[in-house]
Amino acid sequence: MSMDKSIGPNPGHAATYYAASARDKRVRPSLDGQHTADVCVIGAGFTGISAALLLAENGYSVIVLEADRIGYGASGRNGGQIVNGYSRDLETIAKRYGPDRAARLGEMSLEGGRIIRERIAKYGIECDLVDGGFFAAFTEKQVKEMAEVRAHWMTHGHDGLEMVSKAEVAKYAKTDRYVGGMIDRHGGHIHPLDLVLGEAAAAESLGAKIFEKSKVVHLDTGPQPFVCTEGGIVRAKHILVCGNAYMAGIAPKVTEKMMPVSSQVMATEVLDAKLIEELLPANYCVEDANYVLDYYRRTADNRLLYGGGIGYGGQDPADLTGVIRPNMLKTFPQLKGVKIDYAWSGNFALTLTRIPHMGKLSDTVYFSHGDSGHGVTTTHLLGKILGEAVHGQMSRFDVWSSLQAYPFPGGRMFRVPLTALGAWYYGLRDKLGV
Repeated sequence: MSMDKSIGPNPGHAATYYAASARDKRVRPSLDGQHTADVCVIGAGFTGISAALLLAENGYSVIVLEADRIGYGASGRNGGQIVNGYSRDLETIAKRYGPDRAARLGEMSLEGGRIIRERIAKYGIECDLVDGGFFAAFTEKQVKEMAEVRAHWMTHGHDGLEMVSKAEVAKYAKTDRYVGGMIDRHGGHIHPLDLVLGEAAAAESLGAKIFEKSKVVHLDTGPQPFVCTEGGIVRAKHILVCGNAYMAGIAPKVTEKMMPVSSQVMATEVLDAKLIEELLPANYCVEDANYVLDYYRRTADNRLLYGGGIGYGGQDPADLTGVIRPNMLKTFPQLKGVKIDYAWSGNFALTLTRIPHMGKLSDTVYFSHGDSGHGVTTTHLLGKILGEAVHGQMSRFDVWSSLQAYPFPGGRMFRVPLTALGAWYYGLRDKLGV
């Protein structure tokens, strides 16, 4: 897919840099009337589109229903970083679920990034792919923890991790804030909305149908399942529920084990090429090691895209740039007078375990959600695994669905204050360096 990249309106999307600069701004029709398909996918983000594309490649008839626009949620608003692994390290997963399941998850831990790169190459998706990621450490304790994580990942075949000394930090980020860190040569960054739009177009080229502005108002999980929107009905052999943080009311058994959490992102004006290259010489994306972390990278048109902050329950702060800009200036005081062209927020689905939640609502309805902040790669993996399950290949689905998920304590009323209290505690630890 090749389209001119220009800044401009994109109705139905949040006012993000990604929506404004997306190469494909076509609006798909809404569902109207009665339809049948082998598979109906609810949600046109990374998980749903990943599954739809795999199924279309294997000859299934697929209908995707999206309440807003393709990539409207976290898939089109995130930091655009290809971060391998999961929101919890494999050592923690082994302690919680046992070494056998940790080993199986370890086998899959680099696959999401591979899926992204394979599809970019196969379908000619233009999404500004750049390889390389840097994990930045503020303290020697964080450096030590990274070294331990690296050693553990290496036992699972992750050969792209290298430690970075304090003297080498400037190769990746021109700042005095960090004492060292670790690079991941298998990491990288992309324009996430262009990626999901490119994958959606690839699925459509293979016969999949995607309907936008088609919010599901009823889901039937029986042996002959169907979904209803305000405008139509889809009857299918299988239904995949892939709404993540944006599916309130569709499947209570799923949403009780998830909490929407917002993260804030902003993009500067276009910077002088010499300046942005000085700040991020290797053009790696950067993520720091704090519990409430900052993440940033260069864009293809030489902006600094900087994210951070957290809002439990999906609540947005009154002043988005007021949350992020001070941290950006701590990292790069050289940007004091720089204009912020875009600032936005988006929700991701957090589980109590910080591990994705995958399973069945019935023999014909499967779901996946709760990537807990590590969604760009994990959604691609789990979307593929949903497609495998529809195809009758259940072994990897069964591994994920065997990982116990829990409802948030106290129900909806108390999940936000309890989780926010935990974030306050870990944020305090970040500040104290303990």
